[in-house]
Amino acid sequence: MTGTGLSADVLVIGGGVGGVAAALAALERGLTVVLTEEFAWIGGQLTVQGTPPDEHPWIEAFGCTATYRRFRDGVRQYYRDRFALTPSSRARTQFNPGNATVSKLACSPAVAHAVLRGMLEPHIQRGALTLRTETEMVACAVNGDSVGEVEFVSRATGDRFVVSARYVIDATELGDVLELAGVEHVTGAESQAQTGEPSALAVADPASMQAFTWVLAMGYDPTRDHTIDRPEGYDHWRRYRPPFWPDDYLSLSYPEPRTLAPTTAPFVPHFDGPGDLIVADQSRPPQTRNFWAYRRIHWRHAFEGDAAGSDVVIMNWPMNDYLEGPLFGAPAEEVARHLEASRELTLSLFYWLQTEAPRPDGGTGWPGLHLRGDVLGTDDGLAMGPYVREARRIRALRTVVEQDLSVAVRGDRGAVRYDDSVGIGAYRIDLHPSTGGDNYIDVASAPFQIPLGALVPVRVRNVIPASKNIGTTHITNGCYRVHPVEWNIGEAAGALAAYCIANDCVPQGVAGDARAVDDLQRDLVRGGVELEWPAQAYAY
Repeated sequence: MTGTGLSADVLVIGGGVGGVAAALAALERGLTVVLTEEFAWIGGQLTVQGTPPDEHPWIEAFGCTATYRRFRDGVRQYYRDRFALTPSSRARTQFNPGNATVSKLACSPAVAHAVLRGMLEPHIQRGALTLRTETEMVACAVNGDSVGEVEFVSRATGDRFVVSARYVIDATELGDVLELAGVEHVTGAESQAQTGEPSALAVADPASMQAFTWVLAMGYDPTRDHTIDRPEGYDHWRRYRPPFWPDDYLSLSYPEPRTLAPTTAPFVPHFDGPGDLIVADQSRPPQTRNFWAYRRIHWRHAFEGDAAGSDVVIMNWPMNDYLEGPLFGAPAEEVARHLEASRELTLSLFYWLQTEAPRPDGGTGWPGLHLRGDVLGTDDGLAMGPYVREARRIRALRTVVEQDLSVAVRGDRGAVRYDDSVGIGAYRIDLHPSTGGDNYIDVASAPFQIPLGALVPVRVRNVIPASKNIGTTHITNGCYRVHPVEWNIGEAAGALAAYCIANDCVPQGVAGDARAVDDLQRDLVRGGVELEWPAQAYAY
C-alpha cells in the first residue's frame, strides 16, 4: 500500500448516522479514532441522503440513546440560536421545523450536518479524532481472521493514505468493508426455508433488495416560472409502470404499503391544514396525506417574516423509489447507470409536477416549484447521494428474524428478549418495493432490542458493523434500518471496540462470556443507552 500513514485505536469507515455514533462512543471512552466519509458531509441518512428521521411515537420521552437525544436537542437549539423563530415556535419544547407528518423533528439536512459536526469538533480540536471527508476506501490488507491496514484515496486531490487501527468499524451505507475484506455476509432476500420467516420469499434472491431513492428539495414561488429543462429520461419514466403499480409511475398514485390498495394522495404546494400544527406519529393514520406536508423540512409559518416565503419539502416519495437495479452486486458500469437513472427519475417526477400534474382547480402543473439544493449542499437541487435502505449484512453469531418481533407471530408477548441486548428500537417492518419485483411488505412489529450477537461476525476478529449491515434478514432490516436504531447500533459498536481494547479480547469472546456481556451492558447504561423498553411502549 502507498501514501502517508495514519494510526488510531479505531478506524470508522463511513460518516453516516451509525459512523458518527460509533466514533463518539469510542472517543468518549478515551480512544483515538480516524473517521472517513465518502461525501463532503457527515450524517448519512440525515444529511447526505436528505431524509428526515423516521422515529417511533415515544421518541421525545424515551426509546433512544443519550447521545441521539443530545443530537435532537442540539438541532432545536441550533434553530433557536440562529433562526428568527416566531414566539410560538420559540416557546415550543418539541419544535418541529418542518411541521411534517413523517417526523417530529423534520429539519434541514444542512442544520443536521452542522450539529453533528459540532458534536465531533471538541474531539478534533484535542487531537483524538481525525476526520477525512470526500474519501474513498480502495484496498485493505487481510491477515488471517483480522483486517490490517486500509488504504484510502481523496476524491478532492487524488492523494492516497493508509490507516492502521486495532479495530475497523464498518459504518458504510452498503457494507463495503465486508466485501473488500472478505467478511462473510449475505445480500438480498433470503428464502422461507433459510429463515422460517412468514414474509420471506419462497426462493432466495440475493439480488432482490429494497429500492433506493435519490431525493431532491423543493420550494414554491407562484409568481415565477421555474420549469426545468425536460429531463433526458422523461419519456421513459412517463411510460414506466411496474406490474403491481396502480397507475403510471409519474403520478400521485401508489399501493398503500399496509394494504396494497390503490391510493392517490393530494399534492397542493403550501398546504397547511388541517388546523395549524401537525402531530407526527407513524403509529396512527396521518392528519393529512398531502405530499407537500409529508417530508416538509421548513414550514414558513414557524419563522418570522417567512409567512409570504416558501416552505421547503423533500421529495422522497413512493414514485421516485428506483426499482430497476441495486447499488451493489453488479459491474461498476451497471451500478453507475442505475445511479444516473435514479437521478433522472426524480427530476422527471419533479418536471411532471411542474408541467402535467393535475391541480384541484382543473389546471395542470405548478411551474412555480423550484429546486433548493442549498439546503442539501448541492448546486443541482438533488441530495449528495442516494437514500439507501439495504446493505450487505454480516453472517453474525445471531441473526434477527421476523418471528422475533412480528405481532402476527408474537401476539401480545412482545418481541423476543435478548440476554445480550445492547440497545432498543421500534418501527414497523417496512420494506419498500424491491429490485426483484416485489411489492411493499409492511408488518406490525413490537418494540425490540438489538442483540450483541447481531454485531459480531462469525469469523473476522476486528471488524464490527455499525449500520444496516448487522445480522438482520432482508425482512427485519425493514425496521432496524431507521435513524435512531442505526445510531444505537453505531454507539454499541464503538463501545464494543473500546471494551475489547481495554480488556484485550475480541467480540466473539465477549459474546460468549456472560460476565463480559454484563460488563459491556453496564458500560452502555452508564453512557445513556437503554437496553429494554418500558411497559407503555406498544406494538404498531
